Amino acid sequence: MSPWTSAVGAPQLARLLGPEHTREAEAAAIVSVTGGRRVPAYRSLADRVRLLVLEGRVPVAARLPAERELAAALGVSRTTVAAAYEALRQEGFLESRRGSGSWTAMPDGSPLPTRGLDPLPPEAARSVIDLGCAALPAPEPWLTRAMRGALEELPPYAHTHGDYPAGLPALRQALADRYTARGIPTMPEQIMVTTGAMGAVAAICRLFVRHGERVAVESPSYANVLQLLREAGTRLVPVAMGPGLAGWDLPAWRQTLREAAPRMAYVVADFHNPTGSLATDEQRRQLVDAARSAGTVLVVDETMAELRLDDEVEPPRPVAALDPGGSAVVTVGSASKSFWAGLRIGWVRAAPDIIRSLVAARAYADMGTPVVEQLAVGWLLATGGWDEAVELRRAQARENRDELVAAVRRHLPDWEFAVPHGGLTLWTRTGGLSGSRIAETGERLGVRVPSGPRFGVDGAFEGYVRLPFTVAGAVAEKAATRLAATADLVASGAVVEAQVPRSYVA
Repeated sequence: MSPWTSAVGAPQLARLLGPEHTREAEAAAIVSVTGGRRVPAYRSLADRVRLLVLEGRVPVAARLPAERELAAALGVSRTTVAAAYEALRQEGFLESRRGSGSWTAMPDGSPLPTRGLDPLPPEAARSVIDLGCAALPAPEPWLTRAMRGALEELPPYAHTHGDYPAGLPALRQALADRYTARGIPTMPEQIMVTTGAMGAVAAICRLFVRHGERVAVESPSYANVLQLLREAGTRLVPVAMGPGLAGWDLPAWRQTLREAAPRMAYVVADFHNPTGSLATDEQRRQLVDAARSAGTVLVVDETMAELRLDDEVEPPRPVAALDPGGSAVVTVGSASKSFWAGLRIGWVRAAPDIIRSLVAARAYADMGTPVVEQLAVGWLLATGGWDEAVELRRAQARENRDELVAAVRRHLPDWEFAVPHGGLTLWTRTGGLSGSRIAETGERLGVRVPSGPRFGVDGAFEGYVRLPFTVAGAVAEKAATRLAATADLVASGAVVEAQVPRSYVA
């Protein structure tokens, strides 16, 4: 039986490693000089492979290319690659067997890397500030009121089978009414309730995209959806975002849709995750027109749409307003960002025939969404509690944003970012430092952040991290202090040698 479960080809690994591992770097016998310390080319190559494994971008138990193949792909000597592989074997990140090649591993006692942005377990919260998950605590007292209201409405449903593949009729009607109030006439037959936004995107992907077909995505884009699309076997086609908060690069989108003809495109038009950008009315119109011309299904994620933090910003029209029938645009919504991530309610708005197809296929996935949670969201929408809870959420996120931005500017003046007008995330350029190294070292120093490559395709955005608006006050200050200490360690080149306890408290 093979000791490895997947394989990474030499060209793919070379792309993930990036341009720093070149013949010129090897000829100089260094890849970086920091703090007066020279780093041999083989050592830097080994460190980079190790980070790819720790980041989850190269899976554990993945067969690596032969030394000669990787040396040719990188344009370096086989001696450099052989020395890097040997260093990885000594550290426990590589295993080899004659006739089977070499494959990635984790040292004994080390946790397997997570490829998503899973929140830390509650017991770790006392020692690590978690900036990995862009989610806020529930806006009380509205969660408690909603659950009480749901339990009061539960008895009639308890006498039924409890399976509602399309969602509870009352909630579908309430969601349809909400879209209609936003200027998009919608019938309940155009709504399917899902288990969170991820459940919605997964269902749409299963319906529209076959294994090996292309899906266009923003670059950067939401990390968990990128991973979902990868594991579905799609071919991701990245389209760069505009600079700063400029939104979409429409010439690039038109070219991609025309030349690549992707079956589906996934976009976040409202307070984009991770950049925070807000697409304009004209950008929305042009993208819908381009997608319709190319025959591409445009999946629009609206999970951040209600988190407008600056009142002076006029919200653009929903993308679905430009395609009211829902034949070209499929909209995804969720309660997770606007209300609470623990209330796993999402939804899809599309043409009735698309909804019927999604519902018919659901029996082979998750059957349906829990009834009590649906009743809770329905109660919030019916009583006005949703709007009041969203106002609380906006106020909290606005305060967190302002205090986190101020703390980062004080402690990390070299880091660059544009302050978004909404959403929950700050996309930050790390002053030329490796985002992957900051993520790895930061957790040892008591602050957890996701690195930029999690939000790109094939290792892009190494010089970025994403900071969510989930902390404020003294915690934001402490987070920025720990990030500054992390940046100092990374800049000094002491990341590999540093063995700082995970319980470190600044």
